[in-house]
Amino acid sequence: MDDTTGSGTQGSELPQGFACRFCGAPLVHSFVDLGMSPLCQTHIAPHQLHEMEAFFPLHAYVCDQCFLVQLQEFVSPQEIFTEYAYFSSYSTSWVEHARRYAEMACARFGLGAHSKVMEIASNDGYLLQHFVAGGVPVLGIEPAANVAEVAIAKGVPTTSRFFGVATAKAIREEHGQPDLLLGNNVLAHVPDLNDFVAGMKVLLGPRGVITMEFPHLQRLMAENQFDTIYHEHFSYFSFVAVEKVFARHGITLFDVEELPTHGGSLRIYGRHTENGDLPVGERVTALRDREIADGFLTVERYRAFGEQVKETKRKLLAFLIDAKNRGKRVVGYGAPGKGNTLLNYCGIRTDFLDFTVDANPYKQGKFTPGTRIPILAPEAIREAKPDYILILPWNLKDEITALGSYVAEWGGKFVVPIPEVKIL
Repeated sequence: MDDTTGSGTQGSELPQGFACRFCGAPLVHSFVDLGMSPLCQTHIAPHQLHEMEAFFPLHAYVCDQCFLVQLQEFVSPQEIFTEYAYFSSYSTSWVEHARRYAEMACARFGLGAHSKVMEIASNDGYLLQHFVAGGVPVLGIEPAANVAEVAIAKGVPTTSRFFGVATAKAIREEHGQPDLLLGNNVLAHVPDLNDFVAGMKVLLGPRGVITMEFPHLQRLMAENQFDTIYHEHFSYFSFVAVEKVFARHGITLFDVEELPTHGGSLRIYGRHTENGDLPVGERVTALRDREIADGFLTVERYRAFGEQVKETKRKLLAFLIDAKNRGKRVVGYGAPGKGNTLLNYCGIRTDFLDFTVDANPYKQGKFTPGTRIPILAPEAIREAKPDYILILPWNLKDEITALGSYVAEWGGKFVVPIPEVKIL
């Protein structure tokens, strides 16, 4: 990566490139280069508008040995996640997804008052609250202290620390071992992937089950979801890659589900390799075979993605330029991490979007990183009566269009940018 060096560890001090965070092979194959971008959750307060802002290369590579797609670590997780602006409970559809998961897990694995469930990156208790309501003992493990406090206030026991082998050993001593250890949308956020997965091996009870959910690289590529690439997401997983990571640390993936969440995610089910009670199911074999047939074990499969992304950028800018030339008013809906990748890569500022809105009061009154678009409360849309509303968290488009059905009163229309521009 030219002669850029990072501020973190895990191989970021190599001036002529860097090494795969899983297998250590040199990374030389570009997946997509999204230019320079700020950290996507560092929203700008009004008093910071005239200060300098840090931008880092947003360039993803693919390893030609294990086929893990990844970014270099420029900023440590401690800098990103010690105080965090993302609260899962502000998405009602995500909380409902969590409730259904808890119901399924209790039924499938016979969880009850005698069990223990632990969640890594448990956020504000959005998921564990459903186990608590069912009388199942829980523990949340959440690095962001400000978010952990919200969970504790809800009655979800939570410890605030970063996860790895050392933390796993300490929690095992203090709280015992879980029957179910889970993590949703955390695997991508971990720069030291081997320490993280090894920690799960240490913590999990002998007959316990791990489930992890994360965006599926195959869907990211097929649906052109380049905006889900940002510095807080260090890795991007196909099933063939993630299976290798867990196998190295003595965890066998025995089942996998394909989910619609976040534009298409996987939920993997793991157990200790030495636990033969849970045989590897047909869905594992089928998905592995499908990815291999689709070329996911060849570098060539990853090469065309960069051009696909440029074409999406051109289409979005063409739509916005045309709308503005026709005198139309355009605003945004949401201020998610993915939105900030999109806005910065496409160079969309207040010349195109007057403002964006977000239901999270933590973001309201601030500005989007890099592009400095004001973030207002959702009521601002009713007042402004824009012609077009660009949905930045396009994965929540159904929820957002239902909440905003009133825009039809003045002929307003919602627009999604991914997989390509579409007026809803």
